[in-house]
Amino acid sequence: MSKKGTSSLHEQEGVSKPETTHIKSINDLKSKRGKIPSVDTFVSKIKEGNISFLSRAITLVESTQEKHQKKANLILERCLPYTGNSIRIGITGVPGVGKSTFIEVFGKYLTSLGKKVAVLAVDPSSSVNKGSILGDKTRMEQLVTDSKAFVRPSPSGNSLGGVARKTKETILLCEAAGFDTIIIETVGVGQSETAVHSMVDFFLLLKLAGAGDELQGIKRGIIEMADVIVINKADGDNEKTARLAKVEFSRALHLYPPKDNTWTPKVLLTSALNNVGITEVHQAVQSYIEVTKSNGYFTTKRKEQNKQWLYSTISDQLLSEFYSNPKVKNLLKQEIERISKGLTTPFASANKLLKASNEAN
Repeated sequence: MSKKGTSSLHEQEGVSKPETTHIKSINDLKSKRGKIPSVDTFVSKIKEGNISFLSRAITLVESTQEKHQKKANLILERCLPYTGNSIRIGITGVPGVGKSTFIEVFGKYLTSLGKKVAVLAVDPSSSVNKGSILGDKTRMEQLVTDSKAFVRPSPSGNSLGGVARKTKETILLCEAAGFDTIIIETVGVGQSETAVHSMVDFFLLLKLAGAGDELQGIKRGIIEMADVIVINKADGDNEKTARLAKVEFSRALHLYPPKDNTWTPKVLLTSALNNVGITEVHQAVQSYIEVTKSNGYFTTKRKEQNKQWLYSTISDQLLSEFYSNPKVKNLLKQEIERISKGLTTPFASANKLLKASNEAN
């Protein structure tokens, strides 16, 4: 029998729920008081290397809401003096080449050397429901638990070639947070190679021997952009084929004129599964950085990238303003209907829509 004044039915005090460092939605940006932290707080915490605030800042950058964009821009401006001190490495290759496995092994090797590594893995977005479909964090289980690493999957959305539209800004935030090596993984579906090449210092192309990939690489002219070609999965029965592919790629490199940076691209063999060849890749990256910094190309390329980022940001902003214009929205539906009925051409409609946009502004 229960004592007087008490009930046999009562709640036990539960275990407090720990705060998560993963941002799942814009609501996670808010503090316990329901407000998004101030710009000063964001900048201070990012400079301290606070991963939670870094993630929240990236979420602001990726948001399409105007108020979030304004705050994100202020954070980026304040963080700018603390950026530019990393080595930016782009890694690409066709699906199935082993990008995630390679990046995880390479990233773990770098953190073992005391490096702080940020991996910006562009996650392919479904064309049906717009959701991300790979889940890079589940494919890099060891790296995501490394205290010196930060893995951030970002949906590619509608951006060209699968490179997330906000990757450039995310690079700057990671640098401000103290990450000295930024690795950008792209979807590897065509034009993403060109996009990632324009935002990194070192471009690494992963290839797979025995899959018709050798000829494909030569056809697409990717070799001309690559600073190092890495033939992955050079193990077991595939090792002999990989060595033959290395010879073919090495020959192909001689078909291209010397690069402006005076660097001679290399062809390396790796087996990410067996952790073979990773040291050689790191040595190649270091050699490239030394060569390009000594001849001034490293700085020149960074300046050129900033100019390209300016142009692409303007293009993105103009595109966003165009499609968010109410007058354009209404007229667009009408013009699509007229095109489908054969009453006008796409070119005439485009000119009409652009004129309407200019008049509205």
